[in-house]
Amino acid sequence: MYDELKKRVYEANMLLPKHGLVTFTWGNASEADRKAGVAAIKPSGVEYDKLKPEHIVVLDLESGEVVDGNLNPSSDTPTHLELYKRFPNIGGVVHTHSPHATAWAQAGRGIPPYGTTHADYFYGEIPCARPLTEEEVEEAYELNTGRVIAETFEQRGIDPDAVPGVLAANHAPFTWGTDAKNAVHNAVVLEEVAKMALMCEAIEPGVRLMPRYVLDKHYNRKHGKNAYYGQGGANG
Repeated sequence: MYDELKKRVYEANMLLPKHGLVTFTWGNASEADRKAGVAAIKPSGVEYDKLKPEHIVVLDLESGEVVDGNLNPSSDTPTHLELYKRFPNIGGVVHTHSPHATAWAQAGRGIPPYGTTHADYFYGEIPCARPLTEEEVEEAYELNTGRVIAETFEQRGIDPDAVPGVLAANHAPFTWGTDAKNAVHNAVVLEEVAKMALMCEAIEPGVRLMPRYVLDKHYNRKHGKNAYYGQGGANG
């Protein structure tokens, strides 16, 4: 019943080691089928070279109960499900511990928009959410991670469709997109702009943000109502 969804999620997960975004089992990708009311995600702790499409776990999007699969879902599942609930336009979520983006998360800093590579995909700073309190960690760590991410976007007035990624403080990045593959694409870009920003500050510690009009131009030529970049593909 869910074979196609599981296949897509398997393929998205396999892109993570291909693009150097994960070490060992440090990452996961999921995709939601909102019409069917389910989401599929990588099973917990299964190594990528042993992962198969039939291992992917399908859960009820609201309750989180397993509806298809014999393995335990990723321990990050509550975070994914909370993001689907709070960001209604997204269809895929990715979590990695890619090194450059994780370094910014561990430093507790958002990634500033210094150049056009950043602006092509993220309309402004990629924010770092606040650290979880001790009570939030002990009560429901993964669920509260999702809640704090959503809180960050709501309190700062950030559109999650225009900034499809975040840094969880002391932790690592999450990205999202129209589906799992698109969320992986955004995870690759996030890691690259994290690396570029780090190198940029090393070269010029006092570097300034890119001008707003350049940010506007590069983001809108791909994502604005009069977008003209590329041949109409989702990833340009």
